[in-house]
Amino acid sequence: MNLRSSCYRTALAVPHIVIISVLSVWAGAAADRAALWNFVHDQCVVAARSGTDPAPCAFVETYMGSEDGYAVLKDLVGDEQFLLIPTKRMSGIEAPELVAPHAPNYWQAAWEARRFVNLKLQRNLPRTLIAMAVNSLANRTQDQLHIHIDCAQPEVISLLAKRGDEISEEWRTLPFALVGRYFVARRVSSPDLEDIDPFKLLYSSNDEAREDMSKETLVVIGATFSNHSDGFVLLSEKATTVPRGGHGEDLLDHTCAARDDAR
Repeated sequence: MNLRSSCYRTALAVPHIVIISVLSVWAGAAADRAALWNFVHDQCVVAARSGTDPAPCAFVETYMGSEDGYAVLKDLVGDEQFLLIPTKRMSGIEAPELVAPHAPNYWQAAWEARRFVNLKLQRNLPRTLIAMAVNSLANRTQDQLHIHIDCAQPEVISLLAKRGDEISEEWRTLPFALVGRYFVARRVSSPDLEDIDPFKLLYSSNDEAREDMSKETLVVIGATFSNHSDGFVLLSEKATTVPRGGHGEDLLDHTCAARDDAR
């Protein structure tokens, strides 16, 4: 099941108000591992259903029902980082609902939600500068699934541009390091992830992933391949491999230094 946004009027009309309000609310509760869920369930969804500003979220989509909906929330970290959070209670990357046959494709919705990053930066970043990540259980601070949406690290952008052709359509360990670590990677050909769910691709990749998804991190970075087709590079890593392993968010740059290259 794919998730497509049916309306954007509330979030796009008041982005600055939303961001200011979320910083004040979110700051006091960030240490609570259920904070994201509480915001989404108790405030954002309730406000959206009443037809008002969905603060502290920037946007809420529940046109298919709250069990298959999602919210977009400005993160405390970084000027332009946003989070996509399901409106259904689920712990994280290990949640079995994510790989069910008709599971919503939250990655597709997260890719669409990059518009909030662009709004905050007041420019449209090329797809190759945008990255999304879910951390492993050992390297997350919240126990509600959330996808980080932000700029990619300049080093990551540069290496993928130079050596992206070395990444195939099968999961293989990269022949080069990213942020000093060797991720397992594959490419997918899709402009928007409409028919490709990275959670399911990772889950089906090997027995270890299926046995314990909680140890996995997953990063999805926009790509344009040498044949000029659009797609994505998927990167995974286990929490047990190296120091900071399983923290895919390290591939994101919350200062968005790459934005200077997009002028």
